Amino acid sequence: MLLDRTAALRNCIRQLPLPGTYSDAVSLAVENNDLPALIAVYPALYPLLEHELWNGNAFDKTLGVYQSLFREQEALIQQAGNDQRYHFILSIPVADRPQHVKRCLESIYQQCAAYAYGGCNNGTFSHVQVIIAEDSQQPEHIEQHVALAKEYTDKGLRVHHFGLDEQYELLQGIPDEQRGKLGSLLTKQPKHRFYRKGQAANRNLSYLKCLQLTEDKDKTLYYMVDSDQTFLVNRKTDCGDEPVNALNYFYYINYIFSTTRTTMLTGKLVGDPPVSPSVMAVNFMDDVIAFLQQLADTDPQQDCQFHRMSVSPTHDAAYHDMARLFGFEQQALPCPYHCPVTVTHNNLACLQTFAEKLNAFFYGEHLTRQTDFHYRTGFTELTAARTIYPGNYIVNYDGLKYIIPFGDLRLRMSGPTAGRLIQAEIKERFASVNLPMLHTRHLHDDVADQFRPGVERGDETINLADEFERQFFGDLMLFSVTRLTDQESPAHAFTLEAVSKAIKETEQELLAMYEEKHQEVQDRNTQLKQLVTDPQRWWHNDSQAVAALASIQRFIHNIDVNFGAGSTAYQQIQDQQHRDQRKQQITRALLAYRESRDAWDLLFPDN
Repeated sequence: MLLDRTAALRNCIRQLPLPGTYSDAVSLAVENNDLPALIAVYPALYPLLEHELWNGNAFDKTLGVYQSLFREQEALIQQAGNDQRYHFILSIPVADRPQHVKRCLESIYQQCAAYAYGGCNNGTFSHVQVIIAEDSQQPEHIEQHVALAKEYTDKGLRVHHFGLDEQYELLQGIPDEQRGKLGSLLTKQPKHRFYRKGQAANRNLSYLKCLQLTEDKDKTLYYMVDSDQTFLVNRKTDCGDEPVNALNYFYYINYIFSTTRTTMLTGKLVGDPPVSPSVMAVNFMDDVIAFLQQLADTDPQQDCQFHRMSVSPTHDAAYHDMARLFGFEQQALPCPYHCPVTVTHNNLACLQTFAEKLNAFFYGEHLTRQTDFHYRTGFTELTAARTIYPGNYIVNYDGLKYIIPFGDLRLRMSGPTAGRLIQAEIKERFASVNLPMLHTRHLHDDVADQFRPGVERGDETINLADEFERQFFGDLMLFSVTRLTDQESPAHAFTLEAVSKAIKETEQELLAMYEEKHQEVQDRNTQLKQLVTDPQRWWHNDSQAVAALASIQRFIHNIDVNFGAGSTAYQQIQDQQHRDQRKQQITRALLAYRESRDAWDLLFPDN
């Protein structure tokens, strides 16, 4: 009986102040044994529940009702049979990060369990499978990734470990002439060193595995996910941010691709900023200085004064020192620090916690300018996109042609660069939607044991020179492409004249902007040093503050190492010979873009 299968629906209608038409629709469908009509009632309720979730006062209770409704609707869809919705293949590139992989897989598993998209067949989620695209150097990490694939497959989530040998063999299976044109998109690394190829190359290689697993290209979507991201969003509470499984990603993405002409869809990220510390230092130091100035005026033994609800930054790029490059106004005022300690404690303990976390900045964390989730108007409204978030984008079969280019350059900003090229080519078929994922740089306090490309770690020193250099020239590539695509279409080969002009103009602007930020960071560091070393501050008279002061001094030292007058990265950026070499690489890559894309497109026949 249909009535027996609608307990969650009927409970929802009773609990929420809904019009009687909903109850009447359910009664009529049950009376007529009309399963399609009954299934159609559920989608009308979801926006109402979502509004209650994000604007009401009973989040946990409402979330339980919300998830149970989806599961119940899925059961009815499976009862009706002939489910024609999209299947999903998720790809997770990973290099030596088993803890992140486990957390990511667990979030996918919980997403499937909570919302049951596509249902289960014999204990296995039928519409979702996952690829772990291996790029690790350490054998023990590879073994852990293999074990995780088996663990979650046994739990009902189909997970495929795409190992280095398999990747190499698939690459070699491409005809020699064609493969020779794909080196910038994939990799030219030899078999004995087929690891740490970079996220772009590894992600692109995983497309080949996606093709192998595709059973119906017309009903398959490909979801690109980073290992340090989860299918969660951050909900603000009085005790700080709470990660919650409150978005039904697969359901809404299926709806978008089923009802629009979208070829590529990107969500954004919430949580930790997806950029290098090299472009966050000025605003971060503003916030650090503001916090310590406030702290200096408190009694260290008084209850902590820093537990007010943190104020959200004014825009998504508030963590970026050069936000205006992306069309945002620079945030003028510092963002307050929100103490994460939940037990009763004093201002001294707040300082200790702050100092312990301070040097995580050099590994990509920002203590004051995380991005928050906002519900806005739902999960189906599309806006024009120009940036790919490499860890949160979805394509259909045709969209597999639009990959992350220039992987061999190993530059940062590959996603925004690819986004500009793709937007210029497919226009409105490249869209953005409010389905962000939670970005978490580190899973525990000991950040130094987690692999991060471009970061060199010593006992006291953290050197960002490699990452910093790749950030500057990644910005040079990105904004040169932005200029270039304003003048020429990537559907045709770029001309040398246009490429050279775009690079030259962009270079001068970026050099001036980076130098401005260089001076600002040094000024802030001088100010911070004076504040911290002032003998009148209470932390110099408290023996319990010694360790905290040492951590802050280490932060000041590392700021000087990475942003001071002797910074290796700044020396590289200012070196004309080095810039010329990088510009030549970028020029060659842009001139070869169309040829490499054409070679890539041949891997995806239309029939």
